[in-house]
Amino acid sequence: MKLSITRENLSQGLGSVAATVPTKTTLPVLSNILVRAKGDRLELSGTDLDISVSASVPAEVTEEGALTLPAKKLSEITRELADAPVHLTAEGDQMKLECANSRFKLFGLPEAEFPSFPELDFSASWKMAAGDVLRLISHTAFAASTEESRPILNGVLWQLRPDSTLMVATNGHRLARMRSGLTEVNAPEADLIVPPKALSQVERLFDAEDELEVARSDNHLAFRSNHRAVYTRLIEGPYPNYEQVIPKDNDKIAVANREDLQSAMRRMAVVASDQTHRVRLSFSEGTLGLSVQTPDLGEAEDQLAVAYDGEELDIGFNANYLLEVLRYLPGDDVRMSLKAPERAATFEPADEELEFLCLVMPLRLLD
Repeated sequence: MKLSITRENLSQGLGSVAATVPTKTTLPVLSNILVRAKGDRLELSGTDLDISVSASVPAEVTEEGALTLPAKKLSEITRELADAPVHLTAEGDQMKLECANSRFKLFGLPEAEFPSFPELDFSASWKMAAGDVLRLISHTAFAASTEESRPILNGVLWQLRPDSTLMVATNGHRLARMRSGLTEVNAPEADLIVPPKALSQVERLFDAEDELEVARSDNHLAFRSNHRAVYTRLIEGPYPNYEQVIPKDNDKIAVANREDLQSAMRRMAVVASDQTHRVRLSFSEGTLGLSVQTPDLGEAEDQLAVAYDGEELDIGFNANYLLEVLRYLPGDDVRMSLKAPERAATFEPADEELEFLCLVMPLRLLD
């Protein structure tokens, strides 16, 4: 293998795949990136066996070939190189790297030792605007669980239907759901449970203007555009029936400015307990009061105007959960639907065209 490439292109390609490479592994080749010179491009691939990423960048290829190289060291070397053409030459399991007056030799592993990517039939794929997929991911993946006790909740449910698609994530205490219309996509009707880590790679690698080609097998899913691809293992098992936990009879409705509520909540969070993060929300006509009482630390109160004309209601929430909801909720105003202090509340954009919903379970208030 022999090629020349700009430092910028090499750095861009490495940046695309390096995040997939595990920091700790018992299989040495997984610490490496597969570097392949082919045609007029340099292809780079990384994997942790569950998620695999590949990206290709322009290069002047003199001799085609492939070798795996230590991802961390190759990235660190490239970051420190002068802004000049980089020349790569493979000799056996060694790679010579030359740039301006710098010379390096890295020891790698043969291509044959690198795990192969999942085989998916892209002839049965469907195409989607990347912007639609990225919007779904950014508004839901944050709510997925990170606890290992319920692995199914460690994934994001991606429901595909003939005329719409939605993503749902929950950790049992909060839930986020966003829906988007589909036209002329020809996607199969399916319920796919995707690891958030894979979706974060999709967010990172693709631009909203890209057209994504999506393919699936029984246990894998792949996204690709012209020069980038993400492959992921799907999480197996039935996703909980989230529709059952979304309340249909919450009859106390309050509308508040999202930024004002977010600012007040941040102020309360400073004094909230480090264990429960509990904040009390007190709804009365035209007003929302926020308060915190934390033993051995202190108290805090705040108040803002809201559109509310229901019965007076006090309800407790985890301030961090509410701040996350408000951070990802689109639109200027938030519509809060409540029932009772022990019942789940929903948070939606006041603009009903933005099909986004968050559910948050309350915390018991201490009188």
